[in-house]
Amino acid sequence: MTLSATEVHQLKHASAPDNLMAVIRHRWSPRSFADHDVSAVDLKTVFEAASWAASSYNEQPWRFFVGRRNSETYEKIFSTLMELNQQWARTAPVLIMGVTKTKFSHNGAPNRVALYDLGAAAATLCYEATELGLHTHQMAGFSVDAARKVFNVPEDYIFGAVIALGYQGEPGALTNQHMLAQETSPRQRKPLNEIVLSGWDEPASLG
Repeated sequence: MTLSATEVHQLKHASAPDNLMAVIRHRWSPRSFADHDVSAVDLKTVFEAASWAASSYNEQPWRFFVGRRNSETYEKIFSTLMELNQQWARTAPVLIMGVTKTKFSHNGAPNRVALYDLGAAAATLCYEATELGLHTHQMAGFSVDAARKVFNVPEDYIFGAVIALGYQGEPGALTNQHMLAQETSPRQRKPLNEIVLSGWDEPASLG
């Protein structure tokens, strides 16, 4: 029997350490979204949060295209998604596409951390969404060439991810069995000794 949305949400954050902030423990990426619109207030709030992310020289190089369901912007973003992502993302009430400027405004020099800064803004957006009871799912599976064309994005901007935003839906709404299995399985993370190092391939001592 397929788990309910409530059961899945509990399952997803059950394995996270209790000493972490709730937004970190509760953030995960569903593919099933409820047929419930995101309020204008909440939508503005998640972008306010993103705007306060840290960035090199306070450049704030990120830009976000945001589309509500049935809007032209939504359809443009959706049209760039790979077919596998279109299968589930069509249920999300909001689609967001992030781009970032690769040159500093104050001197025109290359900004090698522009994509890093966009990622920080996107992560901040996602955590604020979690705080508001919303869910996000970030996607790399879209055509950059198509996106650049439909939005007429200048060449000195590069693309990050597309973010689906909305409320968690029932897992049983997913017809793809692989997606359903991913939706209802516990989250897993690499142990810290694989990612926190004192030298290459040398785990750091955190004790």
